[in-house]
Amino acid sequence: MRQAGAYSGIASGGISGRTGPHSLPLARIKKIMKNSSDDVKMISGDAPIVFSKACELFIEQLTKRSWAVALQAKRRTLHKDDITSAVMATDVFDFLLNLVSDSTGTKDDGHQAIGK
Repeated sequence: MRQAGAYSGIASGGISGRTGPHSLPLARIKKIMKNSSDDVKMISGDAPIVFSKACELFIEQLTKRSWAVALQAKRRTLHKDDITSAVMATDVFDFLLNLVSDSTGTKDDGHQAIGK
């Protein structure tokens, strides 16, 4: 079984509103899953746990790659631009390109957006 991290709070009495060694609230994940489609009626107990772990791994990878960008810029503070650079430099995160390009004021073709 997975051990709790040093800062997860589980080793020191648990996190209120959460059960198990999950850092994301399973009830919230289940609610998002149910609201994703009208066809979704019931969700097994294991599905939110799998989604929680997948989200944790996604956040971890995005953070590590963004941190590497910040270190290359000789900073020890993570900025939004670091995340944008990490997304643009990593093929796996291509599905986020529209989100980061909109937030940086550029369009998909790389030109500056007017009025932003």
